[in-house]
Amino acid sequence: MLAVTDLTKSFVSPEGTRVEIVSVKAFALAAGEQVALRGESGSGKTTFLHLIAGILAADSGRVMLDGAEMTALGEAGRDKLRAGKIGYVFQTFNLLQGFSVLENVVLGMSFGPRGADRAHAKDVLARVGLGHRLDHFPRQLSTGQQQRVAVARALANRPKLVLADEPTGNLDKKSGREALALIREVCRENGAALLLVSHDEEVLAQFETRLDFGALTEAGKRASPMNATGESPPQQNQQNQKGGAA
Repeated sequence: MLAVTDLTKSFVSPEGTRVEIVSVKAFALAAGEQVALRGESGSGKTTFLHLIAGILAADSGRVMLDGAEMTALGEAGRDKLRAGKIGYVFQTFNLLQGFSVLENVVLGMSFGPRGADRAHAKDVLARVGLGHRLDHFPRQLSTGQQQRVAVARALANRPKLVLADEPTGNLDKKSGREALALIREVCRENGAALLLVSHDEEVLAQFETRLDFGALTEAGKRASPMNATGESPPQQNQQNQKGGAA
């Protein structure tokens, strides 16, 4: 469902030198699969999600999503594909403070192929436990409730893939556990694949399949034509770490 090959992204530093942030040789995610990526702050894991989602354009490489090539599209095309296929849960929620809970979800739906559907938005909000908060504004909600709105917005367009960037990072432990359980459960119910990135070992331990983003990046760098030896280095397979609750 998701296939990433030879994906790279770099930025120019304040000193004028180009710094490579992402270099991933290969990564794949099957339909309905749930995978957690471990990565410290500044490791490039958020940039990796932004490349998959088409928020950023890659320097090189390919991102295939449900049969469509994200990396072959211009900005408008990437926006359209993201709206139709991807749900994104941000660490900072990114809710519009001047809009109600219901309006935040409906507005997110308006960019998708099915358009704004208030009835479905209400159903999704009821599913995440906010059916009685439809007319509230984000500032009137707890942080845990705001994250539930963000989850509802991400799932409202019935995406094939949900990307979650440190979704528990701004929550207390109890709210974080509840938010994580909700994200995973709703993804299962909708048949959506889930790719979550985090540096929190408690969050990572909840996933049967965990990958180290640093290892993915190092594998990509070793496979790069820029290898100092000038030779093709040995290919490294992704290593799945099994353990913890499903």
